Amino acid sequence: MQPNLAYLATEQPFWLSICFAIITALTLAGFVRAVHLAKPSLTVAVFAGLFVWLFLLGLLALQGFFTRLGPTPPRLFLAVLVPLLLISGLFVSAGGRRFLDALPLSTLTYLNSIRVLVELILYGLYIHHQIPEIMTFEGRNFDILAGLTAPVIAYFSFNTPILPKRWLFVWNVCSLLLLLNIVIHAMLSAPSPLQQIAFEQPNIGVLKFPFIWLPGFVVPVILLGHFVSLRQLRATVFRA
Repeated sequence: MQPNLAYLATEQPFWLSICFAIITALTLAGFVRAVHLAKPSLTVAVFAGLFVWLFLLGLLALQGFFTRLGPTPPRLFLAVLVPLLLISGLFVSAGGRRFLDALPLSTLTYLNSIRVLVELILYGLYIHHQIPEIMTFEGRNFDILAGLTAPVIAYFSFNTPILPKRWLFVWNVCSLLLLLNIVIHAMLSAPSPLQQIAFEQPNIGVLKFPFIWLPGFVVPVILLGHFVSLRQLRATVFRA
């Protein structure tokens, strides 16, 4: 079955693009703050590296690089593969693990609040025929629950620490599963040889500027935050 690409060349509303650009900037600011609290000497380097990556992704998207669907593997994989390789490198190197262990859990947890805004953007993309309904909270995407509960869990875990660390661990596991759920649905609905669902309205919005920053930056940051949190909490939870 061939995906319906009638809206591939359709531009999204300017306000929707601006809103998502702001969300991306907030995600960048939140992660850089976490880096600054952990390793102040790395703040400028990390910010510069992430800024360059966002610039390259944006430039490629503006040139239509990701909407050219002929090449195999799909070019979207490039946007996802680079962050995943960087995350893997951090976990396999001793210096990377020391850096990850220094990142503040409170900042990483609060950062998940951004997921509420992301879900609203996804709904806007659905209304404008850029992603399928299954990628929204009206379909099979329940990721908004992680965003809504993040400030509550963070507040009662750090500001007024009345919740045991076990609760924070369980919340991270559940939120990670919610994230993986939408990632899988996004992959299976994107126009590629892997597409299995949503042929009537494929996931084409994330191939365009600025929404390429969602799979290429925002999602990897949230994913890294969960991995780091689970790593830091593991010893405490299982020792208790």
